[in-house]
Amino acid sequence: MDIKQSVLSILDEILSLKGRSAGFTLETPLLGAIPELDSMAVVALITTLEERFGFMVDDDEIDGAVFATVGTLVGFVEGKLAA
Repeated sequence: MDIKQSVLSILDEILSLKGRSAGFTLETPLLGAIPELDSMAVVALITTLEERFGFMVDDDEIDGAVFATVGTLVGFVEGKLAA
C-alpha cells in the first residue's frame, strides 16, 4: 500500500479538493495553507484515517505539527502503522 497516495486521496475526499491533491508533494504545506482544512475538517480527516488504516488516534497525539505538511501527515500515519 502506498501510504502517501492513500493520504492524498483521503485529503482530496475530505477537503473536496477536486483532484488538487494530485499535485501535492511531501513538502506541500497543509494547515494554514489550505483554506478547506479547518477544525471540522481535521476531525473528519482523523476519523477517516482511523477507519481506512485501522488505528486509533488519542487526543494528545494531535497537534498542529502533524498537519504542517503532507510529509508530516504521512509520517504520522506511518508511525501509527508501525506501532
